[in-house]
Amino acid sequence: MPGIKLPTAAERLRTLLTAASSLTLHIPGHRCDLIGRHHVDGHGRVIVELPAGSPVAQLVEAEPDLAAAIEITDIAPTPVRSAGGRIRSRATFSGWLQPLGERDGDPRSLGERDRDPRAVGGHDGDPRAVGEHSGDLWAVLELASATLIDGILGEVEVEADAFAAASPDPLAREEADLLCHLTDAHPEAIEHLSRLIAPHHLHGVHRVVPVRMDRFGVVLRLEFAGRHRDVQLPFSAPLRTADEAAPRMHELLARARCCQRNHSGH
Repeated sequence: MPGIKLPTAAERLRTLLTAASSLTLHIPGHRCDLIGRHHVDGHGRVIVELPAGSPVAQLVEAEPDLAAAIEITDIAPTPVRSAGGRIRSRATFSGWLQPLGERDGDPRSLGERDRDPRAVGGHDGDPRAVGEHSGDLWAVLELASATLIDGILGEVEVEADAFAAASPDPLAREEADLLCHLTDAHPEAIEHLSRLIAPHHLHGVHRVVPVRMDRFGVVLRLEFAGRHRDVQLPFSAPLRTADEAAPRMHELLARARCCQRNHSGH
């Protein structure tokens, strides 16, 4: 998408961790699916809560700096065509896993940058995301590097410092609900928004589905017979908070109605 503002790869990775309800942890000889057991603290460290007595928890306690990788797959929340299009991003975080020591403090005490009182379990910066399972082991991933494979940004390697310095998108927690609400409750709005797309891009389109939303705008997927194309409709200004999403969407719809009137006048 040349000429369109996009999140950086580090911001996209941070957003994926914030939005994900689950992740897969790999250590030598073991794989563990963790649901609602991760967050990123105020220092940009990935923290996971390992089930008490599990083989993974025992290995982490027995072997300091255990090589580990965390994988997240981001699936489109809206009903896009499955052929190669449902997976929006994949992320891999590689490093060394070690128990969280007393000097690290309580992992529920997070930096203000990631705190959100509306958050619910398993999300970035949520003080309720960990500590709900008595006796479980908190462990921190000392990040070496992270890899993002994204349908728009491509494949990008991100250094640990860049990841730690990044912030999640303000719509990270709300994006899925906003897109599903737009699709299910306001299909006519999607039709209106499609009028903001250059007409030559719409030739042969079978269906238009909202597939992404971030602080920069909403992305519509144009589905053709054997392919698809993603087109971003940029907001008038980047969002600073999730509360600004509704006014920005209303602005886009107003522009779309203006386009309709202009076309009707010719």
